Amino acid sequence: MSNALSRLALLAALVSAPAIAAEPATISLKALTPETALKAAQAALAKCRADGFQVAVAVVDRSGLAQVMLRDRYAGAHTPETAVNKAWTAVSFRTNTTDLLKITQPGQPSSGIRNLPRVVAVGGGVMIEAGGSIVAGIGVSGAPGGDADDVCARAGIKAVADSLEF
Repeated sequence: MSNALSRLALLAALVSAPAIAAEPATISLKALTPETALKAAQAALAKCRADGFQVAVAVVDRSGLAQVMLRDRYAGAHTPETAVNKAWTAVSFRTNTTDLLKITQPGQPSSGIRNLPRVVAVGGGVMIEAGGSIVAGIGVSGAPGGDADDVCARAGIKAVADSLEF
């Protein structure tokens, strides 16, 4: 039996080898320029200010590394880190944090996600997508509730949407 399984595994490897070899050795990824990330963050901050909220806004690249972080003058001390982690959570799980909030409620199969380091499962972390791919994430922290943070984050995305369609 073991010999037959070995032969089957070898056959599978030989058949799939040409398919693997035919794939390119590199891939191309899209990413926001620092200027575009800054423009999105500034627009999100402006929206929250207009709504009367003092917040921090962060934009992370597609891998979750911070590109921009802005903190309004009276935003709480916790807001910069929370904004970065909301954006990181959105790109890391490929899910906006408002949606993650719903699927990680206690008793849900994914509830354990909330216990992982850096995960912020409240509204305000939104993926930035272009051409069908995630290119970045934006996180807002400090408004009175995740819904208000989401509104500001989406305003930031809207400000750069025309330049994202590549």
